[in-house]
Amino acid sequence: MKERIYQKVLRVLGEELGAAQPRLWLAGWLIHLLPRYTASRLRPVLLRLAGFRIGYGTVIVGPLRLHGFGGIHNRLQIGSHCFINTDCFFDLNDHITIADYVSLGHEVMILTTSHQISSAAHRAGSLTKAPVVIENGAWIGARALILPGVRIGAGSIVAAGSVVNRSVPPNTLVGGVPAKPIRQLDE
Repeated sequence: MKERIYQKVLRVLGEELGAAQPRLWLAGWLIHLLPRYTASRLRPVLLRLAGFRIGYGTVIVGPLRLHGFGGIHNRLQIGSHCFINTDCFFDLNDHITIADYVSLGHEVMILTTSHQISSAAHRAGSLTKAPVVIENGAWIGARALILPGVRIGAGSIVAAGSVVNRSVPPNTLVGGVPAKPIRQLDE
């Protein structure tokens, strides 16, 4: 009986503390001390010290919200010369790859998890995960939402406030809820 209780306590503690990220907590605390739109080159340095892969020349102008279980620092890769605006949210339960020269507007949200549809008693069923890739030169407008499994093609633009639920071809402007192609862009 004691063994079952012990196993249950360990399982619950694992669930409760699985998203604890001590290195990220320390880096995040230091980053939150920095005023927005200042020290934009220091934020990537602090995140690199926490174990994240961020290319040189990338600027982050405000705090990021990074969430996930386990070793999330292994699941985020940001290329060189990117511009990431303030308060972006990255769900790092699967990989997020941001290539070079990508720009993210205010409060962009990138999700890698969702749920399967389940019974009427509890519609949010089993958790599903899928990576997100944003290719070279893409621009994601403010408050856009990128859903799991999406690939944003090189040179594409996602209009502000859009919900992207399927991959975007290269050099395409998409917008809306859900996002639909608006026009092709020059290469």
